[in-house]
Amino acid sequence: MTSPTELIPAPRAVEGPGRGTVPLTGDTALCAAPGTGGTERWLRTTLGPALGLPLRPGPEDARDCVRLRLDDALEPEAYRLAVVADRGVEITGGSPAGVFWGAQTLRQLLGPDAFRKAPVRPGEKYRVPHQVIEDGPRFRWRGFMLDVARHFMPKDGVLRYLDLMAAHKLNVFHFHLTDDQGWRVEIKRYPRLTEVGSWRARTKIGHRASPLWEDKPHGGYYTQDDIREIVAYAAERHIAVVPEIDVPGHSQAAIAAYPELGNTDVIDTSALTVWDTWGINPNVLAPTDDTLRFYEGVFEEVLGLFPAHAAEFSAFVHVGGDECPKGQWRRSATAQARIAELGLRDEDGLQSWFIGHFDAWLSARGRRLIGWDEILEGGLAAGAAVSSWRGYAGGVAAARAGHDVVMCPEQQVYLDHRQDAGVDEPVPIGWVRTLEDVYRFEPVPPELTPEEARHVLGTQANVWTEVMEDHARVDYQTFPRLAALAEVAWSDLPAPEERDFADFQRRMAAHYRRLDALGVAYRPPTGPLPWQKRPGVPGRPIDGPPPRR
Repeated sequence: MTSPTELIPAPRAVEGPGRGTVPLTGDTALCAAPGTGGTERWLRTTLGPALGLPLRPGPEDARDCVRLRLDDALEPEAYRLAVVADRGVEITGGSPAGVFWGAQTLRQLLGPDAFRKAPVRPGEKYRVPHQVIEDGPRFRWRGFMLDVARHFMPKDGVLRYLDLMAAHKLNVFHFHLTDDQGWRVEIKRYPRLTEVGSWRARTKIGHRASPLWEDKPHGGYYTQDDIREIVAYAAERHIAVVPEIDVPGHSQAAIAAYPELGNTDVIDTSALTVWDTWGINPNVLAPTDDTLRFYEGVFEEVLGLFPAHAAEFSAFVHVGGDECPKGQWRRSATAQARIAELGLRDEDGLQSWFIGHFDAWLSARGRRLIGWDEILEGGLAAGAAVSSWRGYAGGVAAARAGHDVVMCPEQQVYLDHRQDAGVDEPVPIGWVRTLEDVYRFEPVPPELTPEEARHVLGTQANVWTEVMEDHARVDYQTFPRLAALAEVAWSDLPAPEERDFADFQRRMAAHYRRLDALGVAYRPPTGPLPWQKRPGVPGRPIDGPPPRR
């Protein structure tokens, strides 16, 4: 049994706990009002097996039951969890999502056993203290980005991460599906994208300056039915899946599959293979009509796989737009002719035209484009949104221009960055970003006016997997810091310097037991375990402190 003062993310308000308790036993009924069926199924198929409880349907007037109901007087994702004598546990949500988040809180209150797949204490009597919890999120967009292009994560691993997101009340899964090192989604009209583009012959071990290689093929992709399953599984957990198809840079895997997509008047694109190392790749898409038609075909299938109605923010499609070197375009007669034809000033304008084409194309189909903050360069259509990753500046500029923003600055919430300065950190990349650093991250830049700040949809943590070869490495880099980001995104925290990190650490002591029960290979507070280290694999040290606000 867990105290409400050990919840993560921290709730808005707690009344209690009182002296009495409500038992959950084999006789406890689950009474679900219309509209709450998704949470009813989740409780019966997830919480029930963990505790050995059938949670059978019961009448509305059943004693000590778990009741689920809706009340549109509450904010859409808000909930009220009331544990009352004789009535039992009542979870009221402003929407089905609010009911689901309330059920996640109930799970935490029941202790770490509730996070297992099967009961470890058969016959145990679980009790929930009398109390009332009133709660709701600060931000609508509470996200997690997973890069499956650099290192592929099989479907079961993705479903597992959706469950981990749900346990932390995160609701947007940014799915980075394509890059130079791999194309991970089946596109039926272009089968070579996965036949050729989904695997590479070898892989750099560690930072790109490392002399080490893994000399075996690496690859994998999701079939269209896999994607449908992932989207449906996420929607059951009120998580929107935002796919990313990166253009016009980060595209060597696509060019390796279809060489005509590249700048054929500059290089021999037929000699390109899926990239086997890391960094910013000079091989970018050619700005031709044929390239536009090709990617329109890709996006047509993507829109069918990621329906706009699945969850809030499901209408968004991420197009990348970052780190597009212009060297090939400067040397390409085809690219220069297009610049002249369109009356553009330079190659930056050409990239803006490329992104603008797909902004209009997606808008015409009822979708919204989102991209990394480089898409601001050269202007951006009114409906497009921005993922601000190069610090706060892109988010500030976007919000002031009237664009919605997701704040995910590299210096604060890139979880591939090292967690400690110690020599034992596995493949240390980037700046030190401790658990406390993430906890003190503030998504809304203070220089924004209240009107401008309304454009900040929320925040997300990003996990780039160049040096993460399997799910255990992803776990290590992601947790426990994702728990801190979840609280930043959900809870009404004070200013960064006033946040009670000591209290968060105290609550994390209970949360580590939940993560243990879930089998998460997180970084322990005392440092990496022996099998989590990667001795002899060089990372990318960066001298000096990172920029701070």
